[in-house]
Amino acid sequence: MADAVELEVAGRTVRLSSPDKVFFPERGFTKLDLARYYIAVGPGILRALRNRPTTLERYPEGVTGENFFQKRAPKNMPDWIPTAHITFPSGRSADEMCPTEVGAVVWAAQFGTLTFHPWPVRRDDVDRPDELRLDLDPQPGTDYADAVRAAHELRSVLHDYGDLRGWPKTSGGRGLHVFVPIAPHWTFTQVRRAAIAAARELERRMPDQVTTAWWKEERGEKIFIDYNQTARDRTIASAYSVRPRPHAPVSAPLTWDEVGSALPRDFDLATMPVRYVERGDVHADMDDHAYSLEALLELAARDEHDHGLGDLPYPPEYPKMPGEPKRVQPSRAKKG
Repeated sequence: MADAVELEVAGRTVRLSSPDKVFFPERGFTKLDLARYYIAVGPGILRALRNRPTTLERYPEGVTGENFFQKRAPKNMPDWIPTAHITFPSGRSADEMCPTEVGAVVWAAQFGTLTFHPWPVRRDDVDRPDELRLDLDPQPGTDYADAVRAAHELRSVLHDYGDLRGWPKTSGGRGLHVFVPIAPHWTFTQVRRAAIAAARELERRMPDQVTTAWWKEERGEKIFIDYNQTARDRTIASAYSVRPRPHAPVSAPLTWDEVGSALPRDFDLATMPVRYVERGDVHADMDDHAYSLEALLELAARDEHDHGLGDLPYPPEYPKMPGEPKRVQPSRAKKG
């Protein structure tokens, strides 16, 4: 195994130790392959990560080894990579890395980072999200095709409530993500409220295919709209991130015309660089837009006033939130 190589990344020299270490045994992809992949899609992943506090999902021994999520900026991080101070729901805080150049992404890959999980904020205002993120998560008995149908109807919901435009991408698994760039005017609580309103409207339009039920026992064979991915400190894998599965899939940005024709397995560590050469970053114009959430927040207010639809449960590690319903599994509540 080679000791180390030095990679030139947009004017920055990044040292890569053990470049021949195999990270994906099924495909034979090495650490060097991973680093070269991130260089190949560099402008695209940097667009997704730029100035965002970012959690690193690390697999130091490759996809078959142990893994962990690193929220705090590593102590050995070079001083040319900036950080942002963020606060968790527990009240604790940390400094997270905020990539501003492709070299930071490759530097993280050197330490086994496969997937990058950016916050929906920028480091100059870490309490006001600038993205509304909607996660369409297939439940057992459903698949990617079901997520596609829900995504197309979600597109209509977004258009009907504020003329919003969403940018879709594969999750790297069976699901889809739709991101809406928004003006950084609203708090995490308000953005989550807007996500719940959009999810409930989609559920009304597709009651047999979509659910907002937080408890798995109530979801059935439907697409779950995971509104809690908009809660503080909940993150979604970035566009172009490599996902920790044997075939090395990546989270692939799509155009709406491709939602349904393209399949998640079309995009991996080997195929995405080819697509990038041919198409570039199909989400490159996201940062040119900043939409308003007013229409969705008005919908949320009507849902509560007219139908008694208030807040929904937060994840279990969160402190009890104002207006939150009882956070207990329905089956356990009945037994109690």
